[in-house]
Amino acid sequence: MKKNLSYRDKLLELAQIYKISEIQNYIKRKKNLTTQQIEHILKKNNVPIPKDFNVSFFKKSISNPISKAGKGVSGIYSDTTDGVGKFFKRTKKGASGLYDDTTGGVGNFFIRLWRNSGNLGIGILNTIPKVFNTVSNFISNALVDMFSSFYTSEVEKTKTNKLVKGFGIVVITCAIGITFYTIKENYDGNNITQSIPVEKDKPKKIEKQKKEVKKKIEKKPQKKEEQKQVKKPEPKKEKSPSQVTELVLPNLNIKTETVLSLFDDVEYDLKTVRNHKKVKPIYFTQFPKDLDEIKNTQLKKETFIKIVLPLVVAENEKILDDKIKLKKITSKKMTSDKEKSWLRLKLREYKVKNSDFTELNKRMDIIPVSIALAQAAKESGWGTSRFALEGNAIFGQWTWTGQGIEPLNAGKHENHKILRFPILRASVKAYKNNLNTHKGYSEFREKRFSLRKRNKNIKGLDLTDTLDRYAQTGKEYTEILEKIIKQNDLSDFETVQLTNSVVKKDIKL
Repeated sequence: MKKNLSYRDKLLELAQIYKISEIQNYIKRKKNLTTQQIEHILKKNNVPIPKDFNVSFFKKSISNPISKAGKGVSGIYSDTTDGVGKFFKRTKKGASGLYDDTTGGVGNFFIRLWRNSGNLGIGILNTIPKVFNTVSNFISNALVDMFSSFYTSEVEKTKTNKLVKGFGIVVITCAIGITFYTIKENYDGNNITQSIPVEKDKPKKIEKQKKEVKKKIEKKPQKKEEQKQVKKPEPKKEKSPSQVTELVLPNLNIKTETVLSLFDDVEYDLKTVRNHKKVKPIYFTQFPKDLDEIKNTQLKKETFIKIVLPLVVAENEKILDDKIKLKKITSKKMTSDKEKSWLRLKLREYKVKNSDFTELNKRMDIIPVSIALAQAAKESGWGTSRFALEGNAIFGQWTWTGQGIEPLNAGKHENHKILRFPILRASVKAYKNNLNTHKGYSEFREKRFSLRKRNKNIKGLDLTDTLDRYAQTGKEYTEILEKIIKQNDLSDFETVQLTNSVVKKDIKL
């Protein structure tokens, strides 16, 4: 079992979870895709991609740019030395001609001297573009790599010394260039010294993380649909903390205290969500590692719900969009090739055979938010279990073939593992596919379909009794789910929507 997956493996795992057929077809044909190609295909299919933070800061930001610059400088040096060598060889021949040639030796010497001087000048001028390209490439690569590596949350202590040495080399190189420029500017004797104030007090780590998250919120661009709705220009107003567009928070190892501070800044309150039925689209890629350190049980539960709720609602809205699209396509007499391709894709995703669109319609439906939250709380210990923290496994799904985490108290004959995921939303996606496709939950789907036919609202408490096969405890497990839903008023979240989503009409069969 691999504890740490590479960035490429994470991307391939996301492609498998979201069933991206284009990548799977390449793999079947044994064609190797680059990491950038896989990333491009995932982005094209609107799959959220985690940031690869396991890159070497020193190698990417310092070592590679300096090595490229060294090669360029060595090329300049070789070109210059070759030109000078040729010049002196030709000059030597010209000087020997002064003695050997008795008829016009002096004239020939000066002619050759003039030509060689011209060649030397041309050689020097030819080196100027190479110097410029080398310096510009070095600076641009160093800046791009350095800024991209700022996402790295921690630097290993063992590499600190190498980092300092590499940074020192860059500083010395820049200092030499600045020195020559300063000498030129101050040649007339006008030396001006400036003092730069240094802040003594360093901000706390929590404030740094909080500011970084707030910057991402403020800089997140608005969607095209929202921009098209604006008809008349309005005067500029200060942004309200409550106005948050879709935000995917990367793996920053954020602490619980920072998360709570972020929720306060954007006015994310569960009481408001219950009243207005709207939740902010803030997607965490993992739980805070110190979530279990919250002594207040109620605060711990609310923090867990705030993290999981947007993920569940987002997946439900995606399913509803597909369901509406399915109804439109199947009601047509003629379908386009693109629509047929989409139907084939959904038939494979929901594991429906013989193009049975009635069965597809039955399986393609939401999971009640209250049930998803209750099962997530039960299976992950409200986000504090080892499986949830190490593998983003919210719902405790088993696997016998995929990448997983071995249970500590597994019996001799139990060779299953808990399925791990690269991000939390992938776990929610897999959970919903499980309930919508596995034969063990056919009763759940039948009862849900019956509620749809009667134009009834799909509520979690009406369907919990059909999930007795999810755990080995059977009926006892469903009673625990009902207890969690009632004690925490999770039924209030059944009709919650994302703040940036379009209001959908009721789906009727």
